[in-house]
Formats: sequence, C-alpha cells, structure tokens
Amino acid sequence: MKEKYTLVATASFGLESVVAGELKGLGYKDLIVENGRVIFKGNEEDIVRCNLWLRVADRVLIKVSEFDGVDFDQLFQGTYDVPWEEMIPINGKIHVTGRSVKSKLASVRDCQSIVKKAIVQAMKRRYRKDWFEETGPLYRIEISLLADRATLLLDTTGEGLHKRGYRKDTGEAPLKETLAAGIILLSRWSIDVPLSDPMCGSGTIPIEAALLGRRMAPGRNRSFVSEGWPIIPKGLWDEMRFEAAQKVIRDNFTIIASDNNPSALRKAKENALRAGVADVIEFKKMDLAEFEPKEDGSFIITNPPYGIRMGMGQEVESVYRVLGRLYRRFPTCSMFILSAHPAFQRVFGIRADRNRKLYNGDVRCYLYEYRGAKKTKPPKSL
Repeated sequence: MKEKYTLVATASFGLESVVAGELKGLGYKDLIVENGRVIFKGNEEDIVRCNLWLRVADRVLIKVSEFDGVDFDQLFQGTYDVPWEEMIPINGKIHVTGRSVKSKLASVRDCQSIVKKAIVQAMKRRYRKDWFEETGPLYRIEISLLADRATLLLDTTGEGLHKRGYRKDTGEAPLKETLAAGIILLSRWSIDVPLSDPMCGSGTIPIEAALLGRRMAPGRNRSFVSEGWPIIPKGLWDEMRFEAAQKVIRDNFTIIASDNNPSALRKAKENALRAGVADVIEFKKMDLAEFEPKEDGSFIITNPPYGIRMGMGQEVESVYRVLGRLYRRFPTCSMFILSAHPAFQRVFGIRADRNRKLYNGDVRCYLYEYRGAKKTKPPKSL
C-alpha cells in the first residue's frame, strides 16, 4: 500500500524518544520527533499495526491538514478544503474536540462549532443532504491552534492506548500502562535478566514486562474506533491480529511481583490472568524489608508511593530508605524507581546515575536509574 497519510503517534512528555524507538523497530523511517509526538508516513495497514503494537504511545492520529487560522473565515475555509467526504461515510458520527494556545481564536467552543459546520458543508458536496443522521462509526476530530496555526487531526485509536483491556480494578494511584512500558524499555531489560517489582500494586509493571518479554501486541485484546471505518479494508484488523498472535514467543522466564497488600496482589493476579501472562509472573505476599533479588545482576523496577497526600511523608520516606539499604546490600543489581517525591535522592541516600523527568497523568515524576551491573566503584552517597 502507498504511504498516503501523515500519521502522528502522541506521547507523554519525556517518552517521545521511546515511541520513536518503537516505530523504528516496526520498520518506520524518516521520523520527526517533536514535543509530545512523533510524525511519520503510513497507510491503512500502518494505522492498524501501530494501534496494535505501540506500547508507549498514547494515540495514533491522522494529520489531515495544517493551515493559517487567524480568524473564523480562515478556519472555516481551511477545514472545508479537506475532502472529508472521501473519509467519512454518510452516517458518520462527527465529534470535534479542540485546544488553543497563543492564538487569536481563543474560544475553543466556537472553533469546534466552526470546524463541525465546515465538515458538514464539505460532506454535502457528495451526499447532497442538508442533514446527516450520524448513527454510524465515530470520527473524533481535533482542531489544534498554536500561535495562529491550525492543525486538524483525526483520531484512529478511540480510548487511549493505555487501555489494554486487562486492568479492571486498580489501586489508589494507578500507573498508566503506557508509562510502565516506557520505563521498562528505558531500562533496556531483556528476558535473560531476572526482574522484580517489590511494590507491584495492581501489577502493571510486571504485566507490561511480561507482555514485552512474550512479544505480545498490547492492543490485541481491545477495540479501536477506526475498526468501523470504511477506509480501512474489511478484514485487515482480523488479519493483523492473527499475524500478531503468530509472533508470540513462549520462552521460559519468570518475573517476581511482590507486595504486602493482599488485596492489591489479588487484583494483580486477576489482571495478569486477563493479560494472558500469569504463567510467567510469580506473585508473593511480602514486605519490602523482606525482599531480596533473585540473583546478582537482577533488575528491580518499581513505582513506590510518592507521599503527595498529607500525612504520608514519613511513611513514604521510610520506604525510600529501605530501598536505599537494599541497593547497598546488592550493588550488582540495577534499580529503576519512579517517584514524585522532591527529596527522593536525599532520602534514598545515593545519587542516581541518571534521572529523567516523566509524567504519570498530570503528576510530574522522575525516573531514577541506578545501574548496578556496570559499576566498577562503590555507589556515591550524597
């Protein structure tokens, strides 16, 4: 198929390079990496493949058009000029969202209304109707205005890609699946290295690691808004899901997931079963102070509590101190800890080899990396 679309894989801040790496791994070239997104060329097959396989991206969008949008006339005409009738069927349900930053057209609601009106007028070119029922497949269109430049984007995903379908019940502060996958990819973990999460909560990190280790497409068990679009050949979704199923590997490896909360462990086990990876995750009820890595050179990837809520400060800091003592006891192990605590390194007691700013939802965090396996000197205390 010809590369007929400009596609956009959106990403949380700090994970753009990881998404670009995923796209390169899927065979895409000439990527443009920008804040919050990676732009590339593709066709209908690529829309399906990226929705099924991208672990860290938030959505896959079609960049429909870009033009100057200083006033409502420009916004209407730029939208009207798009051949919407070639993309949207007569009964397509059109939903317009929007945002405006540093633009003269500051009223998002008015911009949405103008865009919807222009799309309907464009649809009349083919269908010769004054009114459309909108009972068919959903077309979610975003009008984005930045410094008086308008961009029209068509969402092919629907619910965000973090909605894998396996997590029905979570803890108080769930880690997004896409962020968990991003942390694992940033760690450069592979299945020949023992992996543990000693504070696994609802199991997101171990499950995402198991999906990666098994080479299981994260979107294989969910639906996407573009599955009902006529522009995507009938049967392509089934064909590519079958292709994804053939790529699953059954190598033997074990991920340790422990927590001292029996309710959280129960949820984690149920989530792992739904994800189809329960056979490679060993769940243990265990306090953090009892935890020991499986062997030298192990990876520990975890998302401990942040201490954002009032009254949790001392409790959370005690957890960080235990983690610091654990790292000193097992200096050949590598640890990757996501935390929003402003004094994490001081409380942990060791300066990280690297820290990377990330966002868990709207919470600013840092991923602290302690590369034990490659160290030739003792850890540097603060």
